[in-house]
Amino acid sequence: MNQSIASVKQYCNSLVQYSRRKTVEVKIGDLPMGGDNPIRIQSMTTIDTMDTPGSVEQTIRMVEAGCEYVRITAPSMKEAQNLEAIKKELRARGYTVPLVADIHFTPNAAELAARLVEKVRINPGNYADKKRFETIEYTEATYQAELQRIRDKFLPLIRICKEYGTAMRIGTNHGSLSDRIMSRYGDSPVGMVESALEFLRICEDENFYNIVLSMKSSNPQVMVQAYRLLVQKLDEEGLKPYPLHLGVTEAGEGEDGRIKSSVGIGTLLEDGLGDTIRVSLTEEPEAEVPVAYTLARRYDNRSGHASIPAINHYPITPFEYNRRVTREVLNIGGAEHLVPRVVADFSAKEKITAASLFALGYQYSVPLDKWNITDMACDYIYLGDRTIDFEIPGTLGLIYNHATWLTQRSKDRTYPFIQAEQYVEGVAQSDKANFIYATLQDVNDALIAKLKADRTAILFIDTDNKHGMAEQRRLFVELINQGCDVPVIIGRRYADLSVEQLQLYAATDCGGLLVDGLGDGIFISTVNCGPDKTINETAFNILQATRTRISKTEYISCPSCGRTLFDLQETTARIRLRTSHLKGVKIGIMGCIVNGPGEMADADYGYVGSGPGRITLYKGKEVVRKNVPTAQAVDELVNLIREHGDWIELEPASEH
Repeated sequence: MNQSIASVKQYCNSLVQYSRRKTVEVKIGDLPMGGDNPIRIQSMTTIDTMDTPGSVEQTIRMVEAGCEYVRITAPSMKEAQNLEAIKKELRARGYTVPLVADIHFTPNAAELAARLVEKVRINPGNYADKKRFETIEYTEATYQAELQRIRDKFLPLIRICKEYGTAMRIGTNHGSLSDRIMSRYGDSPVGMVESALEFLRICEDENFYNIVLSMKSSNPQVMVQAYRLLVQKLDEEGLKPYPLHLGVTEAGEGEDGRIKSSVGIGTLLEDGLGDTIRVSLTEEPEAEVPVAYTLARRYDNRSGHASIPAINHYPITPFEYNRRVTREVLNIGGAEHLVPRVVADFSAKEKITAASLFALGYQYSVPLDKWNITDMACDYIYLGDRTIDFEIPGTLGLIYNHATWLTQRSKDRTYPFIQAEQYVEGVAQSDKANFIYATLQDVNDALIAKLKADRTAILFIDTDNKHGMAEQRRLFVELINQGCDVPVIIGRRYADLSVEQLQLYAATDCGGLLVDGLGDGIFISTVNCGPDKTINETAFNILQATRTRISKTEYISCPSCGRTLFDLQETTARIRLRTSHLKGVKIGIMGCIVNGPGEMADADYGYVGSGPGRITLYKGKEVVRKNVPTAQAVDELVNLIREHGDWIELEPASEH
């Protein structure tokens, strides 16, 4: 389905010019959000809310790390009441950070918390609603009756917030949509948006506008689509442009959590959406803060970027995933079964030996004279003018600058890298594959005409624009509108970044295209940004986070909070140790029952805290083992995976 530019512009100010969406200003204590305020940074405590000293100390560590709002769980009345003691102690120690009460299931706890702290967060999926994974048939009359019941439960909180000047976040979670919403709208971005709008309409009926909205999911594709659709629906219905709280739920830990978060959050920030960020990592909350800060600050000076030509027709549907249709060249592009490829950059190496390829997933065995190929083995290496004098693995291709390729063309799996101008002029080409380097400025009628006629061409795109994702997206738009089905490798260059910065920036820049189905491969070129192995794995992790190429086990792991019933970091590490070789298997690791079964709804297996020292195991959405002692739970999870035929014994990497 194609979208006119008038339609898609409703979800952002511009697809080519960086411009932050102007929202209403929301008062949250003495630190407002939205309007002309900077993108705010927040996180959530992991200490039991009843532990007042622990909550205070952790909050202070978060504030010292740069956290501007601190969220604290209040699952029942006793925790809601204890927010008063936590706030009092913080104020006595000179900390005025606004506190946010996180509410699930219990309206009376929300009503108490709204009198005590600066903001309350409610989840429309379980605030006066329920989730039992039941399908319910509604008539229009019975559905409206349910909405009236919710209105009656919700109105007291709205009125208290108005009286006390308390802000509210209506925060939809993909995994905790109510049975009512699921029955009518399905497990979809549409259902996520409608879940929030039902509550928002009640607020506007009551002239209450001190509201922030969020659309979180553990799947960055779904998360991006839901936020875009939310903005469009707000405009369509004439509702106010409320600030957006951005986050990917249950992102996990380490580089996986950072990359997954950046794909979702960064894609939206690129289009000017987002007023506050929370990065959900299975780590200490203060570790989340610098990640969010790095993502947000990248846009402080973005508006002065080089101009990008306007788009008259936007052929990409921003609310659903559709991979761009391209022809197949070698193993690039083509049908859905061909995953995006990874191209590594060795063009600056002084010398390349067989041992150099270890970092790229190829391990040479001298005694056997064979290559062991890992699941994160790159598909091609760009060598520039460097040459290789040893036998390469059978799954690897080499790309040389054109002049050097002329001296290497007799060798198997060697391909030329040709500048767009040279290509149009007509230089010698491979009869199998040719990588054509171009930026948006190189794209003209002559280039497109030749690319359309050349069944060996693979376009290798790059950008120097500060607003590079938008410029490369504009290049894709040109190709699609011109009917050019050439496969495209997304290339980006970075210099002098920390490893974490590289992961965050590349995940944003490449991920923002991949989540819209654009790109048949990625190429990350770096100078002084970390070791080759890390850069190669970053490329694969971006593809994994965008769900476009699965190369390892995926963990949907929540950050700890006061509801957590076991040590999430330790447990996640133990589960990874036992299961990290199960390529393509998705395992949900959830600290409690609040979001657990829902947020891991697309996981194959689930490990959920159900009580002190007790775990419930899931196969998909179904409970299969209850009250498993924590000491035995990881073994029982492994046994469950075995029983369902998804277990494989850990063996050395296959030899080729």
